[in-house]
Amino acid sequence: MGLQPLEFSDCYLDSPWFRERVRAHEAELEKTNKFIKELLKDGKNLIAATKNLSAAQRKFAHSLRDFKFEFIGDAETDDERYIDASLHEFSNFLKNLEEQREILALSVTETLIKPLERFRKEQLGAVKEEKKKFDKETEKNYSLLEKHLNLSAKKKELQLQEADNLVEQNRKHFYELSLEYVCKLQEIQERKKFECVEPVLSFFQGLFTFYHQGYELAKDFNHYKMALQINIQNTRNRFEGTRSEVEELMNKIRRNPQEHKRANHFTMEGYLYVQEKRPAPFGSSWVKHYCMYRKETKKFTMIPFEHRSGGKVGDEELFVLTYCTKRNIDTIDRRFCFDLEASDRPGVPVTMQAFSEEDRKLWMEALDGKEAVTVIFKLDKIGFTIIKKCISAVETRGINDQGLYRVVGVSSKVQRLLSLLMDAKTCNEVDLENSVDWEVKTITSAMKQYLRSLPEPLMTYELHGEFIVPAKSGSPESRVNAVHFLVHKLPEKNKEMLEILVKHLANVSKHAKRNLMTVANLGVVFGPTLMRPQEETVAAIMDLKFQNIVVEILIENHEKIFKTLPDATFPEPISMSVSPPNAPPRQSRRQGQRIKRPLAVYNLCLELDDADSHSCPREDTPTGSIDSLSSQSPTPAFSGSPPGLLDGNHLIMDSGDLAGWTTNLPGQSRPSMVSWMNIPSANPAATNTALSTFFFPNPATGSDRAVESAAHRKARAVYPCEAEHSSELSFQIGAIFEDVQFSREPGWLEGTLNGKRGLIPQNYVQFL
Repeated sequence: MGLQPLEFSDCYLDSPWFRERVRAHEAELEKTNKFIKELLKDGKNLIAATKNLSAAQRKFAHSLRDFKFEFIGDAETDDERYIDASLHEFSNFLKNLEEQREILALSVTETLIKPLERFRKEQLGAVKEEKKKFDKETEKNYSLLEKHLNLSAKKKELQLQEADNLVEQNRKHFYELSLEYVCKLQEIQERKKFECVEPVLSFFQGLFTFYHQGYELAKDFNHYKMALQINIQNTRNRFEGTRSEVEELMNKIRRNPQEHKRANHFTMEGYLYVQEKRPAPFGSSWVKHYCMYRKETKKFTMIPFEHRSGGKVGDEELFVLTYCTKRNIDTIDRRFCFDLEASDRPGVPVTMQAFSEEDRKLWMEALDGKEAVTVIFKLDKIGFTIIKKCISAVETRGINDQGLYRVVGVSSKVQRLLSLLMDAKTCNEVDLENSVDWEVKTITSAMKQYLRSLPEPLMTYELHGEFIVPAKSGSPESRVNAVHFLVHKLPEKNKEMLEILVKHLANVSKHAKRNLMTVANLGVVFGPTLMRPQEETVAAIMDLKFQNIVVEILIENHEKIFKTLPDATFPEPISMSVSPPNAPPRQSRRQGQRIKRPLAVYNLCLELDDADSHSCPREDTPTGSIDSLSSQSPTPAFSGSPPGLLDGNHLIMDSGDLAGWTTNLPGQSRPSMVSWMNIPSANPAATNTALSTFFFPNPATGSDRAVESAAHRKARAVYPCEAEHSSELSFQIGAIFEDVQFSREPGWLEGTLNGKRGLIPQNYVQFL
């Protein structure tokens, strides 16, 4: 039951029930007043909190904008540049969002706070004033009436008549005021319904406008997010490959530090303790120096340096060496010592102490200038014969073999084949095209082993740095022109061999649909084979990715590079110190494109080993991008391969590594790499079961075979999907698929949903 209406006729009766109804109306208006007052307080707190949030978000955006990643080396890949620019993009998105939030805060003040405050002051405040007048007139009316009724009847008639007139006038005034007050009460009761709700409606309109603007920003951000996820995945895959190379170099240096010292203009350098003689009472002292020697000039430099004093460096001392002699322990009470004599101090030898006997031998050899270089393979007639025979056999027998040049042969067989081919007497007797004794993977491994064993890489140490430069910067056309120019600077034999090989690799890439060896994959395999720096350093490992790009350029443009002469006016390649150009604007990239079918990339490193081979060669790095890096494709693809070890004839993988290898990005339209399994690492038993169905030994051949699992399992959708083809299934998150099997099409599963059977993207589901 709501409030009872106030009848105007009841104003004249002014009955107790009328007064009770008036008090009910007054109580309701008081409750409304308190509600509006509390709402205004909360609204102001909301505005203050919004402003605080906006300030915090802006500070966060400034922090993102002001930070910049530093990189190792002298250039970045395109993916790395896009990642570097991502923080600035994030800052811009936040800035745009906070601008909309400021608009919301202003609209709350104008559309909610001010109208409610105006209604409370002007309307409810007016009712309060009317109530005061009504109460005052009520008191006055009934006081006067009681006083009038107490008049004595003995008063003069004129006095009584004047008193009656006064009471009547006062009663009329009271009735008029009562009518106005009742009218005002009922008016406010009706007015509050729209005067209070309309500002709240405006507030929600502004709030939803803000959320809509956020939704629009999210849609714009989604395209950028998809491209950035690809950049991040590519960078992560390159990091995995680079990390393994760095760890391998670290272990090599750990095992034999002397064989992996950096090549520089010093023949020998390192720490030695130098004897400093003092006057007779004080004897002598031994001070640690960092020493450097150049055999060309016979200049010996030593700098005192003490690690324990915070790395304090003393004054450099330089002298020309005349001779060096070994000190025996019968002449000095210290081990590992030798004497040097300077040309400016004849007859005054300087005694030095090495850290060990081996260290002293190295110093003695360096100071005497003894070095030995052994060359095994040569770029001669035999070498050309080997390469041509191998290429002919590969193109005849194995051009369509999956993983050509990535699957490696048994080490002992490869060495035996190379020894036969290197011998002029037996080379012509080896029939690679028709003999079943030599597998294709043995032939391809022999080719790569020969090229890696040359005393100098095919593209030479001298031009290595110049080839790397165009791969790090410039437009695709300028890169091709620079590589074209440099190829014709190679020695004639090197260029001839390179042309033969690249022509063959171009032919291999034309069969990529069958052998899965795209230009990018061939670049990964042959980059370190055809190009390598003169010294192994971390900086050189960071350039591996650019070596791959150079090989991709050669393959994609072999007709132009080898069949035409370079432009005679083409300038010399730019210096390594030139900074790479800024990354192109994000809008120039193809965004939001969806791959209709996942492209298969050969991702397994399978090696059949015998007693003398138990590891994969270095070229078995993770598979590169599907798109060629040299073409600067604006839509990079994922790359990745499962980490694992080879034990006997079995491929062993760790379940955690396997889960980390599979690419599973939310919002990705379709998988762009072969994802063989998508099993959570939290369930090792399930992982091992799946692995056992994928790889098993073949007793007849002693080799591994990758087979498609025939296990019929259930799977649950973890992302929604809209079918793009009649053979695909559409589904929402949580859909349960029956009878799930691995499809013949890599990256896809086959399953049944609601009685319909079709294809399912593998990285959209989890096995139950």
